[in-house]
Amino acid sequence: GMQSHLQALLSLYKLFCPEQVNITLPGKMKTYFKKSEGPWKAAIAAVRQRNQGISPLSQAMFLGTSQPQSRKRKWNVQLVIPASSTNTNHLEEVRGKNSVCLYGTKVSFPVEQLQTFPQLLQNIHLLEFPSQMGSVLSSPLLLHYMNCVKDESIYLRLYYWMGQMLQEECTWYVVDNPNEEEFKSFLESIYKAECFLQEGFSACEEFLYKTLPLWDGFCCRSEVLGLVSWIPLSNSSDLKSYLYDPLAQLFFTSSIYFKCSVLESLKQLLQNWLNCNVIQVDSEFSS
Repeated sequence: GMQSHLQALLSLYKLFCPEQVNITLPGKMKTYFKKSEGPWKAAIAAVRQRNQGISPLSQAMFLGTSQPQSRKRKWNVQLVIPASSTNTNHLEEVRGKNSVCLYGTKVSFPVEQLQTFPQLLQNIHLLEFPSQMGSVLSSPLLLHYMNCVKDESIYLRLYYWMGQMLQEECTWYVVDNPNEEEFKSFLESIYKAECFLQEGFSACEEFLYKTLPLWDGFCCRSEVLGLVSWIPLSNSSDLKSYLYDPLAQLFFTSSIYFKCSVLESLKQLLQNWLNCNVIQVDSEFSS
């Protein structure tokens, strides 16, 4: 049977090679491949740097929380649709011979050539999601397609990729991370995709619950509060522990502007819950 450590190992494989793992893994499981003491070490490093003037790089190396130099990532690559395909040339040959027989072929339409909504309607039966699921966030046409398909494997691929990216690039979770503007843009892309789909991503929910206790209320404020407004409705005790309590600590010690921003975010969260509930009731009534 499935054991927790085997599930954790399979989830790691699924993160890097999702096509190799065909089974469905639970969304929430014990994390084995994570340094849970990372945030504490980051806080210790910051305090020692202030008090003793130690270089942040050397201190992070000493504590084991620094990231290797080769880890630098080109952010713009993550959200750009990659050229897919081995099937592109074959698709053009099939189109040249007979456009009618295209509906009977198994050839996929290259998503990097998808530019207009009529193209989406004409080739919706031939589309395949790109290998880099992050590129879907920047494509309204692929978000339309994602909303139509409702394939669990697609959401799982996006869940694993997004969860890893959020944890690795969070500017208040990783020591000496200089990519605040890039991370802010990344959060904004996720928020826009959630608004487009009219639902929140589970990876974002887990990210917020994990990092809100460490958040200073200033870094990426509007983006974080925007993601808060799309947290799905869940158990009230969980919401109190993971959402309301961390926000309350910041709320009572921050400026009027921050207080208003939090209230606006929670108001939007309530509206999203009500809208979602109305849609569910309407669908049940019609069925």
